[in-house]
Amino acid sequence: MRPKTLPKSSADDLFRARLEAILDGRHELVRLANLIDWQRFETAFGSLYVEHKGRPGLPTRLMVGLHLLQHAKGLSDEAVCALWLENPYMQFFCGETHFQHKLPLERSSMSRWRGRIGADKLEELLAETLAAARRTKAVDTGKLERVTIDTTAQTKAIAHPTDSHLLLRSVEWLNRFARRHGIVLRQSFVRLAVRARREVGRLIHGRGHKQALRHIRRMRTYVGRLYRDIERKIAGRPDLQEAFQPVGEPIARLLVQKLDDKQKLYALHAHEVECIAKGKARSRFEFGVKASFAVVNARGKVGQFVVGARACPGLPYDGHTLKAQISQVERLTGVAVKRAYVDRGYRGHGLDRPEVYLSHTRGIVSPTIKRELRRRSAIEPVIGHMKADGKLERHWLQGTHGDAVNVVLVAAGHNVRLLLNWLRHYFALFLHVILVAAAIISTPRGRTVTI
Repeated sequence: MRPKTLPKSSADDLFRARLEAILDGRHELVRLANLIDWQRFETAFGSLYVEHKGRPGLPTRLMVGLHLLQHAKGLSDEAVCALWLENPYMQFFCGETHFQHKLPLERSSMSRWRGRIGADKLEELLAETLAAARRTKAVDTGKLERVTIDTTAQTKAIAHPTDSHLLLRSVEWLNRFARRHGIVLRQSFVRLAVRARREVGRLIHGRGHKQALRHIRRMRTYVGRLYRDIERKIAGRPDLQEAFQPVGEPIARLLVQKLDDKQKLYALHAHEVECIAKGKARSRFEFGVKASFAVVNARGKVGQFVVGARACPGLPYDGHTLKAQISQVERLTGVAVKRAYVDRGYRGHGLDRPEVYLSHTRGIVSPTIKRELRRRSAIEPVIGHMKADGKLERHWLQGTHGDAVNVVLVAAGHNVRLLLNWLRHYFALFLHVILVAAAIISTPRGRTVTI
């Protein structure tokens, strides 16, 4: 059923002060709430609900506001709900008229709402942050024609994948399945697997490397015996075979994979995790999914706004992601991209339009293009901020759908942070100009005043 609207004032609220009367109208959250076109989300997400069937959905403004605040502050679902209950400015931003003493939703409602909306529709949040930035003059429309594009790794919340760790988890998964369904195993192998895992950790990086490999082979034998024992005892029982499928498939894949396989399994609960080679001394590999970002190339008043963000599963070559990234930027901003600046990892992209310039390109005559090309590396601190202040460094959303959703929300959260800084900064400057003008008017001629 369609989402319910936020409640209006009633007779019970006559003795309670409205948030508009309590809050400071100069606060950046209040000003940003008045700038955002909330009706845009009602129109975009309305087709995802049915009429007169089921329980009414939660208000769209409440859910959109919670997700924008969550990724602007880098909080979890539980933390943003707890902070919303304490902060009247956050409640006003989400559309409440009076201070609420009880949460109108459960934490799991945010997960279900993200699953219903999807990554494609959630791009409306990113598009609206850019529209709000253009309304406040934080970014000029002409600057959206020149963008910088780069890729990075969005890491998943998984343990570092080692053979011994994955095999120990497989033993635990198989024993848990047997207990839940009343299957009596010939041997559990839990004690032996824990001891072998401990020995591998002690020997693998020293002189006992060969002994550690023997322990790993034994653990693989334990998992194989457990797997076959369960398969024999559920044969002819379709209900147990269906329940065993999500447990048995990744374990069977783990047992047959080799060292040099391309599509390896790195987490039993997250099959979509990929190994991204970084080539850096501090982190040679990162485990997650590749993500592509596009930012404004021109120097911003409060920073560089993200104008495009998308997940790129399958570890594609950077040059093959360029066309889709530029199309997303033009779709979200409504402005045709004239020049795109990329690093040398995009060589061989094969695009004729727009003009694409690679870093360290020689023979460029135009001083404007030279200056803009020198600003290509400014996208690196933007990605760093999204990893440090946002949730790009380690995210918990499940599946490839969760990867795509998190990338878009991280970009929207970064833009909200810039907008809040701009509104806070812009208003302070505007107030200073007013005070200076008032002081000049009230000061007698011939005297100077210092503010």
